[in-house]
Amino acid sequence: MESYDVVVVGARSAGASTALLFARAGYRVLLVDRAQFPSDTLSTQHIHRPGLRLLKRWGLLERLAATGCPPVRRISYTLQDVRLDGPVPVEEGIDAVYAPRRYVLDSLLIDAAAEAGAEFLQGCTVTGVTTEGGRVTGVRCRIGRGTAEVRARLVVGADGMRSTLAGLVGATTEREDIPRTCVYYGYWEGLPAQFEVYERTGRLIGVVGTHDELTLVAAYFPQAEFQDVRRDADAAYVEAIRTTAPGLAERALSARRVERLRGTGRQLNFFRTVKGPGWVLVGDAGCHKDSITGTGISDAFEQAALLAESVGAGLHDDREPGAALERYATGHRRLMESRYRMALDTARLEVTEERLEFTRWIASDPASAGAFLSVAVSHVEAAELIPATG
Repeated sequence: MESYDVVVVGARSAGASTALLFARAGYRVLLVDRAQFPSDTLSTQHIHRPGLRLLKRWGLLERLAATGCPPVRRISYTLQDVRLDGPVPVEEGIDAVYAPRRYVLDSLLIDAAAEAGAEFLQGCTVTGVTTEGGRVTGVRCRIGRGTAEVRARLVVGADGMRSTLAGLVGATTEREDIPRTCVYYGYWEGLPAQFEVYERTGRLIGVVGTHDELTLVAAYFPQAEFQDVRRDADAAYVEAIRTTAPGLAERALSARRVERLRGTGRQLNFFRTVKGPGWVLVGDAGCHKDSITGTGISDAFEQAALLAESVGAGLHDDREPGAALERYATGHRRLMESRYRMALDTARLEVTEERLEFTRWIASDPASAGAFLSVAVSHVEAAELIPATG
């Protein structure tokens, strides 16, 4: 039976960055995932400014740019007939938006964690946890046809919205809201774009450049329309672009959509209890919200940093881990509460007259327009400057 300081279950943006930070802190870390990497996953791909700042702090932003992920340096937001457009603001030397393909980003983070000393085991499915005196002390795994038990002082669940680890440790759901939207993602070749958002009642279109000179175009619909949309998702997707972003639709006439259209109508909205004796949850495992605000990757990075900072050097002090996880839980709620509310408000896909007039006022003043666009890439909490939509 191998023994580690930290076992991280799930190796995408939340788990790989958590493993990276604990390994850099000198802990013995095992990172496991049931997938084989490189591996893609459904994602908005956009990394908000807080996440980019952390990548830069970790020495990984230049490495990400070197993968061919294009820097996007202009941003536009169109609410019905009101358009705001401008350069991405420069903050702390970061002058661009990045939206990497997940098979690139997640592999980059895994490699960085391994370079820091973490061990990575892919194709490993966690099937159970071990406990002593009510405390989680490790995990049971299935690897191919074999099984193994791994001991750890801390088990981290970073295995997504439908977290297996959360179920195994009995993490309770503290708040749950009904799904608000369904979304379909398509990749386009020959469609140059900046970071663009188009919104009207009932629809939102998000656009950003990514790897391989492709452009990601995402179309959001109300959850109530999912059954109708999924019957002919391609037609619904094209029609949503045409009616919400006609200029984009015209540009797309000379472009070509590649890969299959991918989508989901199962975006859960919840807060779970994020810590217990010997275990903790990060990323979508602890809190999942509608992806419409596109902050999931940045949220994952910030939670990983918060957890590593909360634990610090005290993991081997038997008196400290409980207090450290309590600090993390308090900080997690503080970090995620307003973002959760904002995501659910935005996911109403409801453009009120008050909001439209407020946006017109912003568009009429260059300084206000610049501040609005800065908010869009910097920190989602500041979006509460816009009146709520319901």
